[in-house]
Amino acid sequence: MSAIKEYIQFNLPGIESCLSETVAGLNPLVKPVATHILEAGGKRLRPMLCLLTARALGYEGKDIYPLAAALELIHSATLLHDDILDQAEMRRGKTTAHIVFGVNEAILAGDALLAVANRIVTEYESLPLVRCISQAIYWTAVGEIQEIQQLKEPSLTVEKYMEIVVGKTGYLLQTCCQSGAIMSGSLQEQVEAAKTFGLNLGIAFQLVDDALDYSVSHLNTGKPKGGDLREGKLTLPLILFLQGMSREKRDDLLKKIKGKGLDPFEQQWVLEEMERKGLSRKTRDESNKYLQAAARSLNRFPDTRERDLLYEVLEYIKDRED
Repeated sequence: MSAIKEYIQFNLPGIESCLSETVAGLNPLVKPVATHILEAGGKRLRPMLCLLTARALGYEGKDIYPLAAALELIHSATLLHDDILDQAEMRRGKTTAHIVFGVNEAILAGDALLAVANRIVTEYESLPLVRCISQAIYWTAVGEIQEIQQLKEPSLTVEKYMEIVVGKTGYLLQTCCQSGAIMSGSLQEQVEAAKTFGLNLGIAFQLVDDALDYSVSHLNTGKPKGGDLREGKLTLPLILFLQGMSREKRDDLLKKIKGKGLDPFEQQWVLEEMERKGLSRKTRDESNKYLQAAARSLNRFPDTRERDLLYEVLEYIKDRED
């Protein structure tokens, strides 16, 4: 077993206990939706990043588990909202919450989880921590708004897409690491290093996720290959594909993609052409640039076991296949 898996197995019960206790105290109308999204699984990457960063910088207290759990609640809330915006039917191999319980119920349950997470954070009585978490929620919402706006645009540049990635994924992972650094009472230089690490890791994580959608099947990810294409989502592999076409052909194809009007034969053609051009691999190559930047930021961390595990997290993302 790898060192990072051992670390997760050792610390996961503390996080799951906090999550269970929090869910148990929710209003009966919110609890079923919260239970549905949390029991769908997931790697608990965000709370683990909080723990690893805090301990890499010298924090030894067990009272960090509620903070780590709060970060998972925020992530779960964004998933509830994202699935509605994307009209997604499956999440980690399970029917999405808005289909099971209703759109209004899922939206309000997501809002409730954000409120509960904020309450947990305030109990630490740390203004920098509250500010950090509040900014993450704000910027994640902005990222979601930018993604909605993208559907109204005739095209999407790589630069604009990267802004969306930073908002939707990067800021929350940045916050997980930043909040851990704040808990450790580290110098500002190390807090900034933690932020840089988390942001670059988050961008890389999303790019790899985008690449996987065009390279593996539902057997690994819980969703069929090309799911983003069928949902009309423009991610980096598809943007790169469209850039290589004539304007007329690109505009026609883009209109069909955004209107979810591609027939099965057209979908298969796009998938085969993207595979032939190696666009999934090119997206992973782009993610490696951010992984390298994240690794450089760890040079400002002390030499600890947890810092080594953070390096291992980067390797996991680089090689990720699920």
